[in-house]
Formats: sequence, C-alpha cells, structure tokens
Amino acid sequence: MNYDVIIIGSGPGGYVTAIRASQLGMKTAIVEKAELGGVCLNWGCIPTKALLKSAQVFEYLKHAGDYGITVSGETKADFNAVVKRSRDVAGGMSKGVQFLMKKNKIEVIAGTGKVKPGKKVEITGADGKVQTIEAKHIIIATGARSRELPNLKQDGKKVIGYREAMTLPTQPKSMVVVGSGAIGVEFAYFYATMGTKVTIVEFLPNIVPVEDEEVSKQLEKSFKKIGIDIMTEASVESVDTSGAGCKVSVKAKDGVKTLEADIVLSAVGIQANIENIGLEDVGIATDKGRIIVNKWYETNIPGYYAIGDVLPTQALAHVASAEGITCVEKISGMHVEPIDYKNIPGCTYCQPEVASVGYTEKAAKEAGYEIKVGKFPFSASGKAKAGGASDGFVKLIFDAKYGELLGAHMVGANVTEMIAEIVAARKLETTGHEIIKAVHPHPTMSEAVMEAAAAAYGEVIHL
Repeated sequence: MNYDVIIIGSGPGGYVTAIRASQLGMKTAIVEKAELGGVCLNWGCIPTKALLKSAQVFEYLKHAGDYGITVSGETKADFNAVVKRSRDVAGGMSKGVQFLMKKNKIEVIAGTGKVKPGKKVEITGADGKVQTIEAKHIIIATGARSRELPNLKQDGKKVIGYREAMTLPTQPKSMVVVGSGAIGVEFAYFYATMGTKVTIVEFLPNIVPVEDEEVSKQLEKSFKKIGIDIMTEASVESVDTSGAGCKVSVKAKDGVKTLEADIVLSAVGIQANIENIGLEDVGIATDKGRIIVNKWYETNIPGYYAIGDVLPTQALAHVASAEGITCVEKISGMHVEPIDYKNIPGCTYCQPEVASVGYTEKAAKEAGYEIKVGKFPFSASGKAKAGGASDGFVKLIFDAKYGELLGAHMVGANVTEMIAEIVAARKLETTGHEIIKAVHPHPTMSEAVMEAAAAAYGEVIHL
C-alpha cells in the first residue's frame, strides 16, 4: 500500500490537506482514529456555533418587545433540544467530509496512526489489528485537546472541558468558567443566555487577553449587562467536588474567596496531541510540546511534515487549513509564498462578537511605529441601531508615516464576517486613504470600517 501522501488526522488541517493533495494528482490516504472532521467539526468550531445561535435566538425572543413583537406565553429554552440540534449539525458536517473524501478518491483508514522510520505509518484499528502503509510524504495533523492544570483536574462530570460543556445532560444552575479566551467567553455567553449563573475567572488583567485592551473592556461591559460576573487577576487554587456541587477557591486581588457552582469549566488553553504518535521513533524534534518545522512545514526528518495545532503557530482551524495547503503545494513543486502569520484573523463568536487582525495599539507602539488610530462606535451606525445591536466599535491602526494598515480590532454584531475585508486589504498593502475612498454600502455594519479609517485621518462624517 504505497501512497504519495499520508495524513494522520482529519480535522480542518488534515482533511483540507488531503483534498488539495488529491487535486494536485497525489495518491492520498488519511488516517483517523475518531470522527472525520476532527475536533473542529465534531466538538469545536461547528457545534459550538450551533449552540451560540440557539442562545442568540432565545435572547431575541426574550427581547421581542424591543422590536414591537409580542410573544404570548412564557419563553422557555429546551436545553436538551438545543444540545441535540448542535449534535445534529456536527453530524451533518462530518458526513459532508465523508462525501468529500469519496469525491476526491482519498482513502480513509480508521485507526490510530503512528509514524515510523522509512516513511511508514503504523495503524492500529479499533479491533487491535495492526497494518503498516508507506508514502513519499507523511503529514502529521493530530491537533490538540483541552489543557489540564495540576490544580484543576477534569473529572468529566463536575470539572469539565469543552467536550463535556457541549453535551451536559442537564443545564447547570451555576457555572465557573476558568479562562477567558475564545472557548471560555463563548461558553460563558451561551450558558448565561440560557439562564445559568456564570462567573468568569481570568488570571490576566483583562478578559480575551490577546485582544486590544479597548475590545476587552467593551466585552467585559457587555457581559456584565447580561449578568456574567467577572474576576480578573484571579486564579483558581483548588476545587472541592466532594459535595453536591463544587467549591472553588479563588485567589483574587482582595484575598481568597470561595465560589459555589454546579459545574467548573476549564478553558485554560489547549495541549498538542504529540504523545504516542512515534515522534521519538523517527527522531522528529519538538520544543515546549510542539513540533518544530521550517516555513514549508517539513520537520528535521526529510519526508515528515506537521501542520495545525501541533505547531507553535496560532491554534485556529483556518491556520491549519492554510498550512496544509501550503505544505502540499510546495511538495508538488508549485511556486508558493510562506504564510504571513501577522495577517491571520482571530474570531470569537459570543455576543457581541470579537474579530481582530494585526497589531494591537499597544503592540504597534512597542514595535516603534508612530501611529494614527481611528475608532467608530456602532452606537453611531444606522444599521446597528436598526438591528438593536449598538454595542461595540471598529478600531483601525495605521502607520502614520506611510498609511499602512497595521491592525484592526472589532467588537459588535457580525464583526466576524467583517474582518475578512481587513485581511484582504492588508494583503494588498492598502492604505488608510484607499479604504476611505472605497465606497461602502449604506446602511451596513461594514460602513464602520470606512468611518474608522476616516476618523484616523480627521475626515469622519458621522461622529
């Protein structure tokens, strides 16, 4: 069984890579120990967005009167039905990947893959049977899992990770969310909107700490409006699960406090799946729990590559896909450009949404740029006001000398759909004045991009 390419893992890195390799004429196999589509399609990106949409619909119904709509009777959320819809959406997407594998003549081999010397992969099936296949090129795309802290061990029942948070049998009355990255704030919004009392505990001074500070402050303000308690500069010391619920000991700025909750959700990041996949057998180098690769994703051992969350690059589905495509296009002999990791958009899908790319204001100053900053609030946007979603803003950062667009930071409704304009603009080296002169449609949320650019240059109209 000889192939041109074998890919271990079928997440958005692995399956996209397999399809592109097949398109380029390579005989391709993909090895998957669980569901096709990996964590993203089955337990991450897609099912969480289904949960968040249900929460958003519930929120609309609760505030129907604000839109002149009368909803008779009590508005209730069926938690189990919401979870079932999410699982159905994930199941449908996984079947879609199965179809794509057949369409592109990619052989799918079920089992746990382990790289071996001589460009071989050993696969152990669920029945314990072992087979070995080989290829000219082997790509590791095994992804990552929820990271566990020593003092926050997950038991899957009271102290849980993101997987369990998507399929709880009953809705908890209260929850402590530890960590306020994308996973933490998305689940905090979902559960709070569904009626759970939520407290976020964040070790750093701001929630969503990788974002621009103004974005973090706005999201904190919006979250507090819907009843989420937020503790920043705080750490969980221990969790006592011996009783009916959890007693969470939190070291805060003003001393140690005990929080009581039904569930503790650990959302403190992810850990790469690099154990027991044969790296040591082959001699593939790692550093700080990640695989080391060059700009074309080849490891220190020729013929072995790695993409996605096993690398020290941004742990995002679209990054894994882009890395895989770049990797196999380079293998095929195409002329390709290395990925510009400074132009990778990040999106968080709570309400209001958060989207960003490039330098924050603080990082731009630290990098030595003299900057111009333009900010346009959605409270001044006709479309946002008409839609009842006026929280948030668009903030753009430009190099004062050349007009280069250094970064964009958005918080508000639908901003995850708006950030791609900025990614394309930065790729094309668009200047501030070019954005101002690019006529944006009215009324739209995206007008705020044009207005924010105008604000940076003292030309804003609607402020």
